[in-house]
Amino acid sequence: MNGAPDQPVQAYNGPPLDRKPLIALTMGDPAGIGAEVIVKALSDPALRARARFIVYGLQEFLCYAADQAEVPPFWFHYPHEEVDRIESGVVVADFDEFSTLGPGVRRPTAEGGAASLRFVDEAIELAKQGSADAIVTGPIHKISWQMAGCKFPGHTEYLAEAFSVRRFTMAFVGGPLRVALASTHLGLFELRDSFTIGRVFQPIDQLDEALRRWFGLANPRIAVAGLNPHAGEAGRFGDEEIRIIEPAILMAREAGIQVEGPFPADTVFQKAVEGKFDGVVAMYHDQGLIPVKLLAFDTSVNVTLGLPVIRTSVDHGTAFDIAGGNRANPGSMKAAINLAIELARRNSPSEWPQRQRLTTATVQPIKPVRTEEPTS
Repeated sequence: MNGAPDQPVQAYNGPPLDRKPLIALTMGDPAGIGAEVIVKALSDPALRARARFIVYGLQEFLCYAADQAEVPPFWFHYPHEEVDRIESGVVVADFDEFSTLGPGVRRPTAEGGAASLRFVDEAIELAKQGSADAIVTGPIHKISWQMAGCKFPGHTEYLAEAFSVRRFTMAFVGGPLRVALASTHLGLFELRDSFTIGRVFQPIDQLDEALRRWFGLANPRIAVAGLNPHAGEAGRFGDEEIRIIEPAILMAREAGIQVEGPFPADTVFQKAVEGKFDGVVAMYHDQGLIPVKLLAFDTSVNVTLGLPVIRTSVDHGTAFDIAGGNRANPGSMKAAINLAIELARRNSPSEWPQRQRLTTATVQPIKPVRTEEPTS
């Protein structure tokens, strides 16, 4: 792209030259709004000044988005195989072998899926080398990934496999809320077949660790939502709270976590908004996402807990219907980048507020909890 960036930028393969974190951004599906929201988000000089950035994507699409938005140039670009580290500013690692897509394609394609997978693979490799301090992912389309032969439904599962992680949790940050999910892209009627104590304990455990390690809270307070109306009301509207959620909470307390619940889902998020809790564990996707998007529709961020690297993402899809029209709101991408920078700066082990971690030696088997049927 023609024009001078804010300050000299060049490809660099040595050790870090400054303390600004290096953020690896992936453009997502070329047919979507990923290029547009990245260009608009990074057009803010104050944001660019906070970190160094490698954008894995297509130079042609980023230039097109910048022209549409009338954004002055602020990056250099190189063939992706020549980019590893940078001194400062923004560098685009260009995958021009995928440029045959063309900016006019606004639908799921196998090539779009292959391109977005390559962008993620490069960011993963940079993180595995210890060079990237965080990964920020743009929107992908699941059908494009399927057409490209990918078996994973989305970034979260793909990243977990790439880093050989078995315990991971999808979480969201939006407005005053930090919400972790016990289940993600799973039908409600399917959830009953895999709703276990471990499924509920894991997001409590990983949310507690994230609040300490990334958000700097020494004694985070976590609330757990119930699954059923009124949190089951002592088994009247379902006994999952008694059989599964309460034992998971007990298990977490024995591990040193400050956790309460289960609370009715129609009130627990308001308690968190009022500051009574630092995080909430929701039982299923929409239970957790509705309050987050209601309070922060354009600025909510997807965060993966349990990975060895910080990963944030936009909380929206490819929006093929508006792609290429300069209509996309960059709020979520900007929030995802800002959060990644903040978490990266706090990610020093010496600064983590610690608690005694759960081990098999410290936890006793939990007996099923039984309650008598209420009498009228």
